[in-house]
Amino acid sequence: MTRLSPRALPLLAPILLSLTLGTASAQTALTLPGAVSRALTSGTDVTTARANLQKAQAGLRAVRADPTSLLPTLTQAEQDVAAQAAALDAAKLGAAQAAVSGYLAAAEGEARASLAAAQVALSDRNLKIAQARLAARVATALDVSRAQNSLNSDRQDLASARAALPVLEAQLTRTLNLPAGTDLKLGAVPAAPKLSTTLATLQTGLDKRLPSLVQAANGASFAALQVRLADNDYTPARTLEDARVTAQNAQRGLDDGLRAAQTGVRDAYRSAQDAQERVTLAREALQNAQSSLTQAQARLKAGTAAAVEVQQAQLQVQQAAFSLTQAQGGVWRALSALGSAAGVDVTGLVN
Repeated sequence: MTRLSPRALPLLAPILLSLTLGTASAQTALTLPGAVSRALTSGTDVTTARANLQKAQAGLRAVRADPTSLLPTLTQAEQDVAAQAAALDAAKLGAAQAAVSGYLAAAEGEARASLAAAQVALSDRNLKIAQARLAARVATALDVSRAQNSLNSDRQDLASARAALPVLEAQLTRTLNLPAGTDLKLGAVPAAPKLSTTLATLQTGLDKRLPSLVQAANGASFAALQVRLADNDYTPARTLEDARVTAQNAQRGLDDGLRAAQTGVRDAYRSAQDAQERVTLAREALQNAQSSLTQAQARLKAGTAAAVEVQQAQLQVQQAAFSLTQAQGGVWRALSALGSAAGVDVTGLVN
């Protein structure tokens, strides 16, 4: 066996230290706002949309600088800028929604694994109690078998929860364009903001925010311009009539799109309201579970309850806390979906 001389240890120390620091630095602390911020700065769709907007703005400047530019050309250049600006905003909202979804999935996965581990610990204790009761002849072999089956099932749930964690974290790292294999350390899911914007406000101006409606509005506006340009004594009547038909169809398409979008916003708004109500219920359930735990601990101290009852109450608190985390995540998901539907951020996470 080869042994290192004492003189070699000082030489290896810096190398070992650098390896240790390299491993530690690979872990990335991440919060929900931080995940959204990274998605907005490094997301592929956002980067592409920003480049398209800059290109459209450059084109508009060139058209305006050209004294020979015709009105239709200028109008189309202005509309292209408006369309690309709406596309950039939509890309930001979409990136934020993906980041929120990925972060919550990973955070809930961690909480689910922790809860499953607590369930295994309780089931293992119940099995030992059943075995002790069988030895004391106050329980049957069937009781032990049932306890063993419960433990086996809970262990399988724990294994599944732990196996899902790397997958969820890998999906999140891809969403955020982080290096593959990044070790994420996720912060707790913060409480979501209350929905303060009215439905009417969110339904107003959709044709100026949603890319599809901006395109439709641009088309209707340009078609109306063609009607005005053709409404004179030197343009054939058939050309004017065709322009009017085109304008009517474009306006009809815009109106239909607006109605559909307003319905989508209304449905998303209701979903956000429902999600917030579920948070209230989950918080009340957690408070009840905590009260039950306090009572169980008092009974244990008084000698009127067993330790396993306290452990059961502790598990119920953890289950209620997990339900609250899920409910809060539901609000974040609903708010980000509402923002995408309305074309405006309601999470407070998007600049």
